[in-house]
Amino acid sequence: MTIIEPASAALDGFVRIAVLSLELVGTVTIVTGAGAAIFLFGSRARSLGIQAVYQPVRAVLGRSILLGLEFLVAGDILKSLVINPSLDDLVVLAGLILVRTFLSISLGVEINGHWPWQETAMAARKAAAMRTSQSTQDIDEGYAQ
Repeated sequence: MTIIEPASAALDGFVRIAVLSLELVGTVTIVTGAGAAIFLFGSRARSLGIQAVYQPVRAVLGRSILLGLEFLVAGDILKSLVINPSLDDLVVLAGLILVRTFLSISLGVEINGHWPWQETAMAARKAAAMRTSQSTQDIDEGYAQ
């Protein structure tokens, strides 16, 4: 028995605990988010109406699903690359990442109402509108003096 074998066993045990922890955190995140969305819906639907609460509830639920998926994918990456680095596991990991990417983009569009790559253009338009508004306000103040 060499020094490397106990160290390898300890590292393997640590990685297995890390994988289980990441999977647990991901699951708890999704379940907690679903519970928060249900609570938000139940507490505000009577006073504000279902239509007013629908979008915020979807946003809370969608964000919790996205965050939970991030933890679950991190656990799958560790499991596939460190614990069982076989070709089959890498193919499964690639499939999981593709599904997660599709879900992330879909949920992002549902929550935000636009494609993720449109945020930069939207931010640029907003900044231009703010500059135009500020220059118009400066001109108006010049006339007032």
